[in-house]
Amino acid sequence: MPPAFQQSVIDEFRANAGKVGGPFEGSDLLLLTTTGARSGTPHTTPLGYVRDGRRLLVVASDLGAPRHPDWYRNLLARPSVRVEWGAEEFETVAVPAEGARRDELFARVVAEAPGYAEYQDATERVLPVVVLELPDPDAAAPAVASLADKLVEVHTWLRAQLRHVHTETEAHFASRAADRGAGEPPAPPLGLQIRQRCLAFCQALDFHHTAEDGHMFPVMEGYHPHLRKVFDRLREEHRGIASVQTALSALLADVAIAEPDRFRAELTRMTEELTAHLDYEEEQILPLLAEVPWPPAAPAATAS
Repeated sequence: MPPAFQQSVIDEFRANAGKVGGPFEGSDLLLLTTTGARSGTPHTTPLGYVRDGRRLLVVASDLGAPRHPDWYRNLLARPSVRVEWGAEEFETVAVPAEGARRDELFARVVAEAPGYAEYQDATERVLPVVVLELPDPDAAAPAVASLADKLVEVHTWLRAQLRHVHTETEAHFASRAADRGAGEPPAPPLGLQIRQRCLAFCQALDFHHTAEDGHMFPVMEGYHPHLRKVFDRLREEHRGIASVQTALSALLADVAIAEPDRFRAELTRMTEELTAHLDYEEEQILPLLAEVPWPPAAPAATAS
């Protein structure tokens, strides 16, 4: 899709709550914003989708081209994405399906949009099916009015991602154990799903800690010099958690053959360290941020 035409589709989508005309009139479209694998800049792509319960399925078809599209390579490197769907907008972790589960979901897509079968016939690569989970309608996000609220929101997301990783890891190892001796991959294989969750978690945690160490903590220390030992402890814990992340990432690279007890031990250790760190930070820092408005007020315009 030429860049100028793609931008016109994006603009029309946003101006009309997801409805567009022309060649896409009546089509089910969403906007997927990924972060460039190399550039680190956001890229928005209009994509067709098929809804499957509480999931939206998108296929990295690129009309049957021989290479994966850029947006797919981006989400493999940076799994956290933003989805615009009709008038809704939400953040999620993009998870490509694997093995038999991918085949099942691709069949589901083709049943509703047969053209994807033609795209698959046109290329030797297996067209990836990416799962985008919809937000839980019963889990309304609490209002964020202060920097304390924002910090709690970030911490809540981090805790949720760790729970996801624990659940998917156990499902993965249970499938491997049940399939032992058959000589086939576990069904459904969850190695890539676990990788995406862990990668999204680690990247968010790195960003969060870097922002705290580089910006928030120095400013707060200026106002609260008597809490210097608290900030020193938090920075030291950041370094400790980073070392655990490195060990976990190394294990994750071979999750399909990882030794379960060792993997569980590393994941449990990281979870315990991170949970204790978040609890301590909230205890010490939240009262100081309760009166700081979020989002920050825009600077007042100066008269020329």
